[in-house]
Amino acid sequence: QVQLVESGGGLVQPGGSLRLSCAASGLLFGSYAMGWYRQAPGKERELVAVISSVGSTHYADFVKGRFTISRDNAKNTMYLQLNSLKPEDTAAYYCAAQRVGVSRPDYWGQGTQVTVSS
Repeated sequence: QVQLVESGGGLVQPGGSLRLSCAASGLLFGSYAMGWYRQAPGKERELVAVISSVGSTHYADFVKGRFTISRDNAKNTMYLQLNSLKPEDTAAYYCAAQRVGVSRPDYWGQGTQVTVSS
């Protein structure tokens, strides 16, 4: 049974930081590209960052150096370090796994809520 479980979300003040984790099980983790997406109420889900099976990365323009995606294949875990958070970063953040060469993610996590507010 494939499972992606996000954790680390919460309430943080503007300018603060959070570290999100995505723990994967039931799949050959090292064979998948991994990504973080987010969705705010009333908005479409959008890509935040992706990391290939060997660690190459790509970020959405709105990140502007504030976020860092990483993965530890030995632990079957992916991370997203969120720094300098803004209220507009408030959203549910989702983990996704995608086989190399396919057009969309194969699996999704349940999401973890990030709320940035003073």
